[in-house]
Amino acid sequence: MGPILQVKDLAIDFVNDEQTVHALQGISFDVNEGEIVALVGESGSGKSVTALSILRLLNEKITKINGEILFRQSSEIDLLHCNGDELQKVRGNKIAMIFQEPMSSLNPVITCGEQVSEALVLHKKISKAAAKKQTIDLFAEVELPQPEKMYSRYPHQISGGQKQRVMIAMAMCCSPQILICDEPTTALDVMVQKSILLLIKKLQQQNNLSVIFISHDLGVVSEIADKIIVLYKGKIVEEASSKNIFNHPKHAYTKALLACRPLLHQPGERLPVVSDFINMNNDEKIFNTQYPIFNNQQSTIDNQQSSVLSVQNLKVWFPAKSDFFGKIMQYNKAVDDVSFEVREREIVGLVGGSGCGKTTLGRAILQLIRPTSGKIIFKQKDISLFNKNELRAFRKDMQIIFQDPYSSLDTHQKIGDAIAEPMFVHNLFYDKKQRKDKAISLLEKVDLPSSFYERYPHELSGGQRQRVVIARALALQPSFIICDECVSALDVSVQAQVLNLLNDLKKEFGFTAIFISHDLSVVRYFCDRIIVMNKGKIEETGDAQTIWQSPQSLYTKVLLNALPTL
Repeated sequence: MGPILQVKDLAIDFVNDEQTVHALQGISFDVNEGEIVALVGESGSGKSVTALSILRLLNEKITKINGEILFRQSSEIDLLHCNGDELQKVRGNKIAMIFQEPMSSLNPVITCGEQVSEALVLHKKISKAAAKKQTIDLFAEVELPQPEKMYSRYPHQISGGQKQRVMIAMAMCCSPQILICDEPTTALDVMVQKSILLLIKKLQQQNNLSVIFISHDLGVVSEIADKIIVLYKGKIVEEASSKNIFNHPKHAYTKALLACRPLLHQPGERLPVVSDFINMNNDEKIFNTQYPIFNNQQSTIDNQQSSVLSVQNLKVWFPAKSDFFGKIMQYNKAVDDVSFEVREREIVGLVGGSGCGKTTLGRAILQLIRPTSGKIIFKQKDISLFNKNELRAFRKDMQIIFQDPYSSLDTHQKIGDAIAEPMFVHNLFYDKKQRKDKAISLLEKVDLPSSFYERYPHELSGGQRQRVVIARALALQPSFIICDECVSALDVSVQAQVLNLLNDLKKEFGFTAIFISHDLSVVRYFCDRIIVMNKGKIEETGDAQTIWQSPQSLYTKVLLNALPTL
């Protein structure tokens, strides 16, 4: 039997008044019935553009498309050249798609159940009552807890992993022949990621689905794909079975994607990046990859060093239920009686699944959230007792790098002004010129050209924006930094660059840090000590290598087992 989907010589250009961007340059591949095909590559390689073009979801006013996308059902149809009625019968019905960010894909003012029922009524022409019953059955099939209650909940009332399951239910509701998964596990914690991958695999086997799975992480696709297609700058550079890609990669770019994962490297060792394997002229060239080694930071931490931060019996509780008179009857205990210390120049990893209290704890330390009770002693002072002026002085010495750099930057403010603004607020330097010079110096410190000073956030890639946020955090020369999932949503190759940068900066500036992440492999690589959190409490704490090699807590073992393995 021939392939169910054939992409032939697909070329896509984005055209505007100033320039033409060649997003895809004549790619061809097949998807067979019941096969899982993974499209892998960095941001900008053309993965998502390929997926969106299959369902013609690209803006046709600025897009020039050549080639064919042949979908075979009872008859053959060219999706690029069919009319609107034919396309409507295919979209969501025969070919469904799960998007990367479920929150932006779900309507925030309509319940989760109604959104799935709407698709059933539209495509299957059934009554609303029948659609509701089928939706609840689908919610049970995708392993959502309490499917009947989940039907009536709004997207903001459920977790990220649950939102992704709602999206999977919506995609599966019309029993499609092809399921397109566009980075469905990016930024999810490793346990949720594992469960979503297992769910997609189960549904694929039960329904003999063909799946196009898009990811930047070869470790993720190793768990699910039959065939892997590696994209680089709009071209297919390698295509082979999953087994051959991992055991015998041929192209330098594929080798780079495999090599740059922190899981494969020892703490302190410089992570390889794409430029170590392939030059920037599209010509394959393998470089001599003799990576420089950092001083292992773990060996420099003396257990007798003075404590910089002491968190004592910290509680952060949020009201969860109240009676008719407004009296609080139940609390959500986000952080529940947590105590630990951070020593000078130490990097402490705070790790755990979504909802364990990591980010809440980090924000409570910064006083962005006021604790319910407990003490936070920073340099022998209880910061929970600080007034407004004392807090401002304290924030000069403790900065945060947020998970999403785009939402933490003002879209209307130039990059240079965003870096210089904290210096103005805290009265550093005498005039605007000195602040500009310092901002440019910081840009160069994080490997960005000085010309970026005049750019806006939307003109930068995700990795570049993260470097800007790091530069802004360093603008006040803080002695303590909290990194809140600052590499979790980045491509593995960009993640390697940012981790190398942070390694360089911690060596140069000697700051102390709390590094928050859901990925134990990243924390093991970057941190001296690890604190594992679960349900607002500390499960275990200890030296990074000890916890990695000999975890004591069952929860820590579950976190380790959830990591993708090549």
